[in-house]
Amino acid sequence: MLQINELHDASIVHAFFTRCGGYSKGGYKSLNCGYGSKDDKLLVSKNRAEAMQSIGLSAEALLTCHQHHSNSAVVIKDNKSSPYLVADGMVTTSPGVALGILTADCGPVLFADCKSRVIGAAHAGWRGALGGILENTIQAMTGSGANIKNIVAAIGPLIGPDSYEVGPEFPAPFIKQTTANAIFFKASSRKNHFMFDLPGYIESRLAAAGITRFYSVNRDTYAEHETFFSYRRSCHQKESDYGRLLSAIAIR
Repeated sequence: MLQINELHDASIVHAFFTRCGGYSKGGYKSLNCGYGSKDDKLLVSKNRAEAMQSIGLSAEALLTCHQHHSNSAVVIKDNKSSPYLVADGMVTTSPGVALGILTADCGPVLFADCKSRVIGAAHAGWRGALGGILENTIQAMTGSGANIKNIVAAIGPLIGPDSYEVGPEFPAPFIKQTTANAIFFKASSRKNHFMFDLPGYIESRLAAAGITRFYSVNRDTYAEHETFFSYRRSCHQKESDYGRLLSAIAIR
């Protein structure tokens, strides 16, 4: 379990969970929290309960979405009203609701305005980040009473710039958005390929949105096999499936 000191508060609890400390076996070993995987659903439920217990919450507190690389952010009133959400960002002011993000290379970003007691969580892969999921989550927070000057953002484990090789067409939509985005692409050892800095791009979007305090655990999901799940690594190793990492935040 990883945490960001700057997000610590008596009223807010958060964690970026690793793949360690759960019940799943094989390629899902061991804290696989994704029902979207082909893992035994009973084991996934036990893993999610174990994760919640470790931060002092019940299994029932956890709410996750059906994530689809969109820019859709929703405001959650409680964890019972919407059992099946399709979104990539969530915001709440309700105590006891743990907003959960599932990832395996994409960027989990947790937000908190501890003074206003407003929290948020976003699933920021390249599509979502490019499309505005971070800004839309922040907007949902300010619409729920947060002051943007007080929002702290924490970036969890995600694929690092030394692990994320992309093809010749990949940079185009980023450069079309602004030529300043060229700094996030470095030449790869392969001709016409690039290494993409997703963490740096996420940080740039947070800064442009007005977030002045953002922090990262600075961990690479692809490079650290024993600690994190990675979709890209599973593809390169020709594995049939992969586990999902959980990141969660809640108001006590």
